[in-house]
Amino acid sequence: MKIVIADRDSVGTDMDYSIYDELGDVTYYDDKVNDANAKQRLEGAKILVINKSQITDELLSNAPDLELICEFATGYDNANIEACNRHGVKVANVVNYSTSSVAQHTFALLFYLMENLRHYDEFVKSGAYANQDHFCCLDIPFHELDRMTYGIVGMGHIGKKVASIASSFGAEVIFYSSSGKSTCTDYERVEFDELLRRSDVISLHCPLSDRTRNLFDKRAFDAMKETAILINVARGAVVSEKDLYEALSEGKIAAAGLDVLNPEPMAKDSPLLKIQDSGKLLVTPHLAWASTEARERCLLEVKKNIKAWIDGKPRNLVN
Repeated sequence: MKIVIADRDSVGTDMDYSIYDELGDVTYYDDKVNDANAKQRLEGAKILVINKSQITDELLSNAPDLELICEFATGYDNANIEACNRHGVKVANVVNYSTSSVAQHTFALLFYLMENLRHYDEFVKSGAYANQDHFCCLDIPFHELDRMTYGIVGMGHIGKKVASIASSFGAEVIFYSSSGKSTCTDYERVEFDELLRRSDVISLHCPLSDRTRNLFDKRAFDAMKETAILINVARGAVVSEKDLYEALSEGKIAAAGLDVLNPEPMAKDSPLLKIQDSGKLLVTPHLAWASTEARERCLLEVKKNIKAWIDGKPRNLVN
């Protein structure tokens, strides 16, 4: 069976991809498969593995033998599911492989902002601390997460992990079900407006959908506390970058930590680039999911998806 693995550069060149070689005739590409190269790269291919490649009608028309697309990811918004259905191509994703990694990064972003860590690190390294008489520096006060209200959008695997960690710090956890279908009863479920009004911290762990696209817009920021911190490790398009820029510039919220943007890579003219204060805005390049352990789990789960398809026992299909 011919298998094509693309987007290898987005998962990391430090990973061992030879685990797939035993599954069939495997061809590897570091870059994306696209409309222009699909006919040449996917000739005779039954299975395609991708991460960020965009699956279109044209691409599928140039790959008539394709049966299965495996995502190196949980999200599959890069695969046009309607087009895949029309062409009889199934899509499989990987679930719950990056939960610990994303949860960890959520709090890395949060505490960097909450405690103004860049400011204090630079204060020490500048020599200012060594040249003062006082034993500490408290020019920017910080607060404890204990007894704060921690709001979560999306109570899936990652949302629940984050909720557990926030609770262990003593925070009161509330959540908004982005799908409207959550059955979680471990934490208080509230409507979106109440989440905005009550939360001291809001972190996003929801998929991108018609319900969540631009969910955090001007109206949402106007409803949040001026002291609130927003963390987005979900999808960039859940937050309007223009409206977030205005909210941060005008002091409508205190700070934001982002690991995802729209588009990716970041637009060269993104208004967020105007904010150079890392105590107000912290941005990382979509790496929350990508601990070494998470990427190893991802590769193994994709291998299981491929093996299951070959054995006639498909798993993790999303269409």
